[in-house]
Amino acid sequence: MSTENHVLTVSGVRVSVVRKDIKNLHLGVYPPDGRVRVAAPSAVSDAAVRVAVIKNLAWIKRQRSSFEGQSRQSSREMVSGESHYFLGRRYRLRVVETEGAGRIVLRTRTILELHARAGSESAQRERILMRWYREQLRELVRPLLTSWQRTLGVEIAAWGIKRMKTQWGACNVTARRIWLNLELAKKPLSCIEYVVVHELVHLITRHHGERFTALMDRHLPKWRFLRQELNATPLAEEDWKPLPG
Repeated sequence: MSTENHVLTVSGVRVSVVRKDIKNLHLGVYPPDGRVRVAAPSAVSDAAVRVAVIKNLAWIKRQRSSFEGQSRQSSREMVSGESHYFLGRRYRLRVVETEGAGRIVLRTRTILELHARAGSESAQRERILMRWYREQLRELVRPLLTSWQRTLGVEIAAWGIKRMKTQWGACNVTARRIWLNLELAKKPLSCIEYVVVHELVHLITRHHGERFTALMDRHLPKWRFLRQELNATPLAEEDWKPLPG
């Protein structure tokens, strides 16, 4: 649990400092704007945090530069010709007028057809797409949860999918409930699996400390690469916060 949260300015860089019951200091730079965050043990002083940030200034600048060049989706109008993503692949939207119920069809590896009633508004078309995303993500996640619960020796009471503006996933350890961000439907399957494993590991250890890292290393050795890949894929218009750890 966080015991303190404040901001330091180090060499012109604003640094959010959160003190936790952890053993090691963790420094992170997060998209989309290169926000710098340090999770530090309660006993570590601000002076020690400053030293750690100064030592990593070159790395911080490289991370920020990479985010500046990162592709980002603009606000969607749900018209033919727009780019939309599914499982990490970019599709060109083709709106097809229909008299029946709205639906989505992956016509080719590059075309995503949205069938909607003539005269439908963008909000109605978006609901059709979001419903399809939810259905697809649910089918993809279900076997991952079954497999990884068995591998990790944990059991959840419930799980769900919802649109979240600040995180890719969440775990309520007490209720043993996991939430996954609907936005994950746009990301590669390997990234979806990473988020699933990340949240399930929290049922074993609440914090992103050494035990958490050791469990991730043991069960999903490429998790750091997958985290980086998740954060490098195109961002939606909202500002998403990457998973720590």
